[in-house]
Amino acid sequence: MTDAPAVATAAPRAARLARYAAVFGPGLVVMLADTDVGSVITAGQSGVQWGYRLLLLQLLLIPILYIVQELTARLAIYTGRGHGELIRETFGPVWAWISVTGLGIATLGALLTEFAGVAGIGELFGIPRMLSLPLAAGGLLAVVLTGSYRRVERVAIAIGLFELAFFVVAWAAHPGLGAMLAGAASIPVTNPDYQYLAAANIGAVIMPWMVFYQQSAIADKRLGPQHLTVARVDTAIGAVVTQLVMCAVLIACAATIGRGTPGASLDSVGAMSQALTPFLGQTAGKLLFGAGVLGAGMVAAIVVSLALAWGLGEVTGYRHSLEYRPFEARWFYGIYALAVIAGAALVGVWPNLVALNVGVQVMNALMLPLVLGFLIALAVRALPAAHRLRGAYKWVVIAVTAVTCVLGVWGGIAGALG
Repeated sequence: MTDAPAVATAAPRAARLARYAAVFGPGLVVMLADTDVGSVITAGQSGVQWGYRLLLLQLLLIPILYIVQELTARLAIYTGRGHGELIRETFGPVWAWISVTGLGIATLGALLTEFAGVAGIGELFGIPRMLSLPLAAGGLLAVVLTGSYRRVERVAIAIGLFELAFFVVAWAAHPGLGAMLAGAASIPVTNPDYQYLAAANIGAVIMPWMVFYQQSAIADKRLGPQHLTVARVDTAIGAVVTQLVMCAVLIACAATIGRGTPGASLDSVGAMSQALTPFLGQTAGKLLFGAGVLGAGMVAAIVVSLALAWGLGEVTGYRHSLEYRPFEARWFYGIYALAVIAGAALVGVWPNLVALNVGVQVMNALMLPLVLGFLIALAVRALPAAHRLRGAYKWVVIAVTAVTCVLGVWGGIAGALG
């Protein structure tokens, strides 16, 4: 008799956990993809050149990232539309094409960094890029072309969890707490080189394809208003995890390379891994860093390519859902496949594209006014009246995004001119 209440309590708890598990995913996946290869290199370069002076920025970006992606989740849940489709319905096809053109530019830049990272890790283990790139592209095509949205999401999360290896790398670097606190409090805001890397870090956190992916994924998953709270938790957990990963990379590089050879230039994952090897050991340095970068690059390549396929479908009207079979949505799967194959091919032909890593993140920062401007405009106009941005929170969101845009654009231009 005494077991009955426990069984009765366990059943609703299990049902509640099952509902949470069904809703979780889009926020965590897009955040794991946010810490992509370009972001890892940007964080590592920040630690090498400026020690811990960009660490505080990484933490300050957590609430900003959450604010942006929470609006994305809210728009998807209450409108049932992807980002491009909602822009087209609200502002017309011209603005929709402008937004998806920005997405295309960001997608190309991101894919170049992801595949450059995959090639770099392959070369660390003696695998030529002519072999590693086709293998990576084939794996990415197989994941999407043979699965439903739920399966793609599970595979993406599993791959992305390899990024947790960066926490081990940071711990093995033995950073000093006092040095971290002192460095974080010393911010050379007037230095153009610092401004440029600050802009790159801002651009590494908020990217156009993130907005398109999460809104489209939630719409594809058919989440409703009853799922908003869990979707917010999903987004919040992802925002914290991705920025802590960025902190871990920055700390590892600041405590090792930054302390020994400050000012070193790390424009590829291979250079970062080789520079960390004397401090972490030959085997550990390669395995841990390689696992983190591969996880980051592969999950980001899935998300970025799907974001482009969804975005173009929402603007042009072709079928755009992972719930369709490939022959039922030829354009959707075709765009995804084309993006993956083109990214791998370009990196195979022009190996020096890895030098674009930090520049791609700065480009993302320069695109922030367009991305965040559309997002806030939709949150004000396209949402049902009861769920629109309003009151004090509306002005908080506008102020936070405006400051983020100004810092990103100003830092990018000042750093380039300086």
